Amino acid sequence: MTAHPLSLSGFRLLFIGRTVSTLGDAVVPAALAIAITRATGSAAALALVLGCAMVPKLLLLPVGGVVGDRFDPRLVALGTDLVRALAQLLVGLELLDGHPRLSHVAAASAVGGIASAFAMPTASPLVAATVRGELRLRANALLGTATGAARLGGPALAGLLVYTTGPGWAFVLDGASFVLSAALLARLRVDRATGDPAPGDPAPDDPAPDDTVPDAPHSLRRDLAEGWSEVRSRDWYWTSLIAHGVWNGASAVLLTLGPLIAATRLGGDGAWVALTQAGAVGLLVGSLVAGRLRPRRPVLAGNLALALYGLPLLALALPAPAPVAVAAQAVAMAGLGFLNPLWETVVQQDFPPGTLARVTSYDWLLSLAAAPLGYVLAPLAAGAWGDRVPLLAAAGLVTAVCAGTAAVPGVRRYGARRTTVPEPGPPTERPPARARDQARARTRTGVKG
Repeated sequence: MTAHPLSLSGFRLLFIGRTVSTLGDAVVPAALAIAITRATGSAAALALVLGCAMVPKLLLLPVGGVVGDRFDPRLVALGTDLVRALAQLLVGLELLDGHPRLSHVAAASAVGGIASAFAMPTASPLVAATVRGELRLRANALLGTATGAARLGGPALAGLLVYTTGPGWAFVLDGASFVLSAALLARLRVDRATGDPAPGDPAPDDPAPDDTVPDAPHSLRRDLAEGWSEVRSRDWYWTSLIAHGVWNGASAVLLTLGPLIAATRLGGDGAWVALTQAGAVGLLVGSLVAGRLRPRRPVLAGNLALALYGLPLLALALPAPAPVAVAAQAVAMAGLGFLNPLWETVVQQDFPPGTLARVTSYDWLLSLAAAPLGYVLAPLAAGAWGDRVPLLAAAGLVTAVCAGTAAVPGVRRYGARRTTVPEPGPPTERPPARARDQARARTRTGVKG
C-alpha cells in the first residue's frame, strides 16, 4: 500500500497544477474589484463583469459535465486551462494599458466563465483516476488544504501586486498559472479506457473494464437525464445538495451585509479583513483535520459541520464583539474545510466513473445557483426590516437544513458499516463485460452500508 498520495506521479502533477492555478485565482477577486472601481468608479460595472462570468458558468455547467464524461477529462481540463489563461492575459493587458475598456473585460470574463463550466466537472474524475480508494480522502484533503492556503495568501499577494505593479499583473500571474497547470496536465498519463494512472502508480479501485463494447452515441438530453437519475437515486446525495445550496445562500448573505456591519459596529474595515482571514485559516485547518479523521458516517459528519455556519451569522446579527465574530467565522469555515474532502471522497467512491463529471456538475450548479439569490435578497430584506432579520433568518435556515439532513436515512447510514477497500488479489476469470457493468450499476445504486 502506498503511504502518501503525493508519491503517485499522476496525483503529484495534478496537485501541483491545481495548487498553482488556485493561488492564481485567489489573487484575482481583490485585484478585479480594485481595477474596475478605479477605472469606472461604479459598483454596477463590477457587478456586470462578475455577472458575465457567473451566468454562462451556471447555464453551461450541466453541459460541461456531459463533456467531461464523454471525453477524456484530462484533455478537457487542459483545453479549458489554456482558454482561461488566454482570457486572464487579455484582461491583464487591458489593465496594463491604463485605459481598460469595460466591454473587453466583460467579454473576457464571459469566456473565462464558459471555460470554468467545462473545467469544474473534470476535477473529481481526475482525482478518482489518479488515486486509489484508500488514499483518496488524504488526496482530497491535500487539495482542500492547498485551497485554504491559497485563500489565505491570495489576497495578500493581490494587495502586494496592486500597490507595487498594478492590478493588471495579478491577471497576468493568473494566466501564467493556468499555462503551468496545462503543461503539467499534458504530462499526466491516464488511460481513459481503464481509469488507471500512469505506469508505476497503483491502480484505482474498481476500474472500468478494458474489454467493454463502446456504447452507441447518446443525445445530450439523454446524457443529462442519466446524470440526474444518478443524483436522484441516492437520497443522501440530493438532500445534501439542498443543504449545500442553503449554505451558499447563507454565505452570500454574510458576504453582502458583513462588510458594512464590520465597518460601522465592529471597529472598522480591519475587522472585516480579520474575519475573512480567520475564515481562510479555518478552511485550512478543517481540511487538515479531515485528512486525519475517518468518521464512520462521513456524510452526516460533514453536513453537521456545515451547520456551524449559523455561528458567524448570529454573531453579526447581535452584533457580538469583533473577536467573537472572528472566532465564529474561523469555526464555521473549518466546518466547510472538514466537509469538502469527505464529500469529494464519498462521491468519487459511490458513483460510476462514467457519470462522475455529470454528477459533479449538478453539485456545482445547485450550490452556485443559491449564491446570487442571497446577494439579491439580503440587501432587499435589510432595507425593509434591518440587517438583523436576514442574518438571523439565514442563521436559522442554514443550521436547520444542514443539521436536518440527519433525519434522512441515507445520510445517517452512509458509511456506517463500510470497510476499507481490500488490496487487489490475484487475477481471476472475469464475467462478460455487459453482465459485469450491470452488476456494478446495481451495487452502486442506492445507499451503501
